[in-house]
Order: sequence, then structure tokens, then C-alpha cells
Amino acid sequence: MERILFGDNQFFGVNHLSEEKARQQSMRFQSLDAIVDVLQAALHAGAGGFMCTTHDKIAQIADRVRADPARWQGFTFYPGMPYAHKYANAVTELGYFDALRKFLPREGLVDTVLRGSKAVLGKDIESMMTLLVDAEMKMFEGLPTPVIFLQNVVTDLIQGLGFVDAFRIFSDHCAKRYGAEAGFITMNLPKLLPMLADAGIDNPIVCANVNKVAFRMSGGIEGYRAATAQRPARVIAMSVLASGGIRPREAIEWVVNEPYVASILFGASSRANIENTVELIHEFDALKGRVPA
Repeated sequence: MERILFGDNQFFGVNHLSEEKARQQSMRFQSLDAIVDVLQAALHAGAGGFMCTTHDKIAQIADRVRADPARWQGFTFYPGMPYAHKYANAVTELGYFDALRKFLPREGLVDTVLRGSKAVLGKDIESMMTLLVDAEMKMFEGLPTPVIFLQNVVTDLIQGLGFVDAFRIFSDHCAKRYGAEAGFITMNLPKLLPMLADAGIDNPIVCANVNKVAFRMSGGIEGYRAATAQRPARVIAMSVLASGGIRPREAIEWVVNEPYVASILFGASSRANIENTVELIHEFDALKGRVPA
């Protein structure tokens, strides 16, 4: 897994501090070419790992990568699922049956439908969960996806329900069908790590908010340190700037020095901001003796 990962929030109007900035970004990135330009800037700056949702525009980006692999050499998708709005919109636009055909994998349609029916009629959670993963992964066919993430809305719901087996089901399916590791996005890392251990997932990949002001860090900074000291994990730090609440240099210096942080995830809208963030990570990594991959 790359040290530096690039996210997609800015492309779809997500900003946790400013609705106006989110609206402006959403308008700017209505064009697929505008998104592609930023992704190319990230790739050339050294942030070729792209952690993304399964938004329809991501499917179009995947098409471009397949069509011109030389241009995208070193660019890797790290999909996160599910993307609930996509399903709701598709049903509204296409109807249930055509929406099903759109999202299901090409092979084994009858088998997939039967799996779904079994899941509904027999309350077979494993069949339903794997069915949904396969539907989400259809857009990445033929592309490497070394880690597949469960979005925090589901990860944290499973935490609340205490359904540990769901984590094992997801992890096993990612490995068997896609040759990928499972990753888990969460708003509550200290609570998640013991549950993943109970599910038999050792040294898990977990993405969570990590920043100097403890913005959206359930359990606080000390809680994260204690949890990861007790149960090692490969932590991806997101929201390191606290949605703009911390200056970049101060934010990056602090997060690089958190011993449990394996990777840093950030989003940016301009080449200058991308290059500046990557350079800061390299600078403070170098001070710790870490050599860029």
C-alpha cells in the first residue's frame, strides 16, 4: 500500500467545514476532464494511489484507465463501498430490473439473482453481502484493486450491531474473488480494532480521521495511540488538515510523527496544493529517516 493516497471528496462536493466550498468544487468538477486533469497531477506528483467511492464518474475514469494504460502507469484504484446514492438514483432513473442489470457482474446473472433471492428469502447475510460487493466491483473489471474498503457508514453500523462475522465475510470475499485485502473506514478506530481481532483479521488496514486537533476522532488522540499500541494496525490517516482547520505544514509534521500511521490520505483541487502536500510528507518523512517508496 502506498505511503501517500489521493482521495475523491473534492470531486463530489464533500467538505466538512464549508458548504460553499463544497458547492464550488462540485460545480468545477462536473466535467470528467477536470477530474482527470487533477488525477494526472496527483499521479505525477507521487500520489498515484486513488482511494475512491463507486460514483458513476469513477466508472468513467476506470474506462479511461483501461483505454490508455500507458498514460496511467502507477495509478491504482482503492475502491470504497457501498455508495448508496448511486443505487437510489439508478432505481429512480431505470427501474428495479434495469438497475439490477446495470450493476451486477457480467457473468452468472442467473446465479447472482439466485444468490440474491436466497439472501432475501433465507436471510443469508453472507450471500447478500458478497452480492453487493460484486455489484460495486463491476466497474473495476480488469484493473488492480489491492485493497477494497468498506465505507464507514457500513463499518460503523456493523460495530453498533455487534455483527463481527460481517467483517470476516467481507475480508474473505475480497481475498478469494479479487485477490485483495479488506480495508475498513471508520469514525471509531478504538472500538473497531477489537472487533476486527475477534473476526480473525490481524494487522488490519483501517482508515480513520487522524489530526492534531482530534477533529472527528472518536476516543481522542490518546485513545488512538492506546488502541494501536494494544492491537497493531496499518492506519491510513484521513482528514489530516481537519478540513482546513490546521495549516498544512503543521498538520503534516504532526501526523507523520504519529507512530501508527502507515499512509496518509488527502484530497486537493489544484496541482500546486497536491505538489505542496506531497513535498511536505516527503520532507517530514526524510527527517524521520523514511525513504520515499
